[in-house]
Amino acid sequence: MKRIIYITMLFAALSFSAFAQEDSPMKKKATDADKIAEFGDDGKIKRGAAIGKSKKVSLKKVFKNPGKYSGKMVRVQGFVVRSCKKEGCWAELGATPNASKTVRVKMKDHAFFIPLKSAGYKVLTEGVFSLKKLSEKEVKHLMEEDGAKFDKINPDGTVTEISFLASGIVLTRE
Repeated sequence: MKRIIYITMLFAALSFSAFAQEDSPMKKKATDADKIAEFGDDGKIKRGAAIGKSKKVSLKKVFKNPGKYSGKMVRVQGFVVRSCKKEGCWAELGATPNASKTVRVKMKDHAFFIPLKSAGYKVLTEGVFSLKKLSEKEVKHLMEEDGAKFDKINPDGTVTEISFLASGIVLTRE
């Protein structure tokens, strides 16, 4: 009788572990970026912190004098030209949907993501600009895995780019 009870318990334990694997934390859980873009009642996708009342600046002004806006909380509007195809953790923001000159927008603390297929969406975002030097390894990673493009790659393979750390972002389908 004990043997039957032990076999039944063993079978139950194995069955339970097999079913538990479906929700295993080792498997990648779907993130906001993996889901189909869900627009709110206002036709917008909102991620991160709410957009505040910081000074609004144009990308054209930032491109002319990026140092002037470095380290300051600002709002900027543009279009997603390209974005991360793995998580939705960054986007290249341009003044037009097909702009050749862009700013890399990263999501603060990887706390939120944008839809993977967000190219062409109109964007309003708030955050901080900075001038950042990317290593040769980072440049290769961004180009090979995510399709990033750079205006000028230095002879040593590094790139100095204007980047933007977004605390919040709002996407609208044009």
